[in-house]
Amino acid sequence: MTGNAAEGEASPSQRIDARITELSDWRGAMLARARAVIRRADPEVTEEWKWRGVPVWEHDGILCTGETYKAVVKLTFAKGASLDDPAGLFNASLEGNTRRAIDLHEGDTIEESALAALILEAVALNTAARGKQKPKGA
Repeated sequence: MTGNAAEGEASPSQRIDARITELSDWRGAMLARARAVIRRADPEVTEEWKWRGVPVWEHDGILCTGETYKAVVKLTFAKGASLDDPAGLFNASLEGNTRRAIDLHEGDTIEESALAALILEAVALNTAARGKQKPKGA
């Protein structure tokens, strides 16, 4: 076993691998491509498995999630409203004050450099926010 999974329990990365395989259609391929871009953009990213089966990528907090639905793979950025998006990737969850999402449909291509830039910006935002937190008891 890799990571800190309990004996006999799959790690979050293994669960994401299994989800990609289980989907066995365009959604699995799209999720795998998005995951590869995220991991290349931030080699220190950690993968988590939350909320009954949602892949989550974190670095000093949540960067984004990778939800899969019947007609869309949705990359939801936890602090997306605070990120610059010059390429206009955000196309969903635009009404909120915090989150923003990218809905990827069958046949869409991932603008890898623009997605990588969003990931790096989200890392910088999380890292800066963590640096501003006061130590406990301060």
